[in-house]
Amino acid sequence: MKKKGGVTLTREELERFIYEKYNVRADYPFEDDLETGVFRHGDTGRWFALTMHISARKIGRDSDEKIDVTNLKCAPEIIESMAGIESGVYRAYHMNKMHWLTVALDGTCDDGLIEWLIDISYDLTNKKKK
Repeated sequence: MKKKGGVTLTREELERFIYEKYNVRADYPFEDDLETGVFRHGDTGRWFALTMHISARKIGRDSDEKIDVTNLKCAPEIIESMAGIESGVYRAYHMNKMHWLTVALDGTCDDGLIEWLIDISYDLTNKKKK
């Protein structure tokens, strides 16, 4: 996966995309973990993205290399059609695998696909509290 100019989508670029499009920055709510960032809707506090630095083995790869990933909410039918099929897209690590997926931010997933999945996650989690 390459962005225009030959740069792969990194965690920093994902954070920039989310800020520029949705005016949201990650917060770091876990006292003992300053690497896991949560992106939330300002009005409801609902999560729409989570970024982590994890062992690649945790998403099913045969490596202990640490990689950046993001978890995004998605419709179950999209998860079924992508997880394990699209390069860099997996069933969610550490979240409900029926409603969330994990995307590797190591150059294996197309940046346009990641941006599309962020938009889906943002929309799915943007329901107002009743």
